[in-house]
Order: sequence, then structure tokens, then C-alpha cells
Amino acid sequence: MTAPAPATRRSSFYLAMRILPRDQREAMYEIYGFCRAVDDIADDYAGPREERRAALATWRGDIDALYAGGGPPGLASLAKAIRAYKLAREDFLAIIDGMEMDVAADIRAPDRATFDLYCDRVACAVGRLSTQVFGLDATKGAALADRLGRALQVTNVLRDLDEDAALGRLYLPREALMKAGISSDDPATALADPRVETAAQVLVAEARRHFDRAKEIMDGSPRGKVRAPRLMAAAYRAVLERLAKRGFQAPRAPVHTPLAPVLFAALRSGFL
Repeated sequence: MTAPAPATRRSSFYLAMRILPRDQREAMYEIYGFCRAVDDIADDYAGPREERRAALATWRGDIDALYAGGGPPGLASLAKAIRAYKLAREDFLAIIDGMEMDVAADIRAPDRATFDLYCDRVACAVGRLSTQVFGLDATKGAALADRLGRALQVTNVLRDLDEDAALGRLYLPREALMKAGISSDDPATALADPRVETAAQVLVAEARRHFDRAKEIMDGSPRGKVRAPRLMAAAYRAVLERLAKRGFQAPRAPVHTPLAPVLFAALRSGFL
């Protein structure tokens, strides 16, 4: 699972959100809180799959209730954000559907269609909710959510190869692995193969294309409405380039977000 980042990786998210006006910032924290809650369910390996499915089903019911004017009292702030920014019910449900993909079975070398669907659900849907809060128009918002969401998700996949493998998961697309000559979908076996470098570099190139297109969209958007996504893009692009420079053959040293590009993007945004 690579949607909302674990606690050790939250700094870039919180820096990006801090530059928002208070109402937008609070709405983003509500969206993030929802994402963390369903992400934790999907990644609860101590819990039986049926129990986790049931927990996600409860969230679906809660989201439906919010849009029907009800919902649990504990979700009142999320309901406020939904009303204020006209957030789409379908995007919340898509995120839950993405989490359920991890609950149904450990994802191992998904085909390209499944990989793309997973990215749309766990990343682009979050982006669509976010760009609505940022105030982008529908067309540019959807385009940015798609491009930047996929760029961030692919970067997460590349960064978390060993962490995911330890949990029995392998998100590298099957086609990229097979083109590199790797036929196994066993995470440990695939990641121990030196040819994983070739497969991973396919995704590096893909992420770069998404980052470049996202930048074009942000460059053509009102500056004040893309400050937060610019910071997120700067942080993750820097991680991607460090990963590409490090390489993907075992052993793979952890890569963290370098501070300098994030600070530079913050300066450009007018935050510092």
C-alpha cells in the first residue's frame, strides 16, 4: 500500500498543507484522515481478510450516509468539508475500492490494466478530492490529479519495493518484469534478480513523464491554487531522482526526501 505515507514520511505532506488557507487546510486534513483510516484497515495484517472487508464495507456505508445527510457524529468535520468543497462521493468510494484490492489478495506483479486501476483508485482519486479543495477548475483539476497522482504513486512503488516485498506484495507491473526477462511474481525472487533494474527504470521513465505533464498543468494554472501540489511534486520528484541514481539492484539502501528541493519549492510558492 502506498497511498497516504507512514508517519516517518509525513513531513512533505504537512508542509504542503500548511501553506493553504485554514479552511482548505482543515478540509485536506479530513481527507487525509479518511485515507489513513482505510489504509490502516488494508494494511492490518493481523486481521483476517473478511474482517478487513467488513471494516471497509462499514466505511462505504458511512460515506453513503454522509451524502444522504446523516453519518456518524465523528465524521461531522468530514461532512463539513464535503459540503464546502462539493467533494465527489465516487472518489471516496474509489479510494475504498483501491484499499479492497489489497485486502482481497496480496498484489503480485499486476498486469498493466490492474496497475493503472490501482493507481487511479489509491492516488488519482485522492488527487481529485484535493484539487477540488485547492479550487482548480474541473478540467485542469482532473488532469493534474491524474498526472501528479500517478507520478506520486509510481514513486512510492519504487521507493517501497523491499517494504512491500516483506509483506508479500510486488507492485511492479507484470509487463515490465517480463520485458526485463523476469517471469516470477514472487516478490523476493523478482527483487533479487539483477534484471529488476531494467523493469524499475521503465517506471522511472513513466513517473518522469507524469511529473513533467503535471508541471505543465501547474504552470498554466493560477499560482495560488497549485502551491500545495507544487511542494508535493518537488518532494517526490527529488525522491524519484535519488532512487534512479541509487539503482534498483539488491541491496537497496533506503531513500528519503531531500530537504533542499522542498525548501526551494516553498520559497517559490511564497511560503518561506
